[in-house]
Amino acid sequence: MVIVKKMPGESDESLIRKFSRKVIAGGIIQEAKRREFYLKPSLARKHKQEEARRMKKTWS
Repeated sequence: MVIVKKMPGESDESLIRKFSRKVIAGGIIQEAKRREFYLKPSLARKHKQEEARRMKKTWS
């Protein structure tokens, strides 16, 4: 859960920016996108192996 407290003299826009940065840093958006659709465990493993193969190829 992301909590942002407003400091004295802080504008609403800066509060929204601070909240957005914390949400992105916390990985909440990525988690929501990942959970948007159900992925069978077998397909999840397949995607994970594919991603690992792709990452290994880029590092080589």
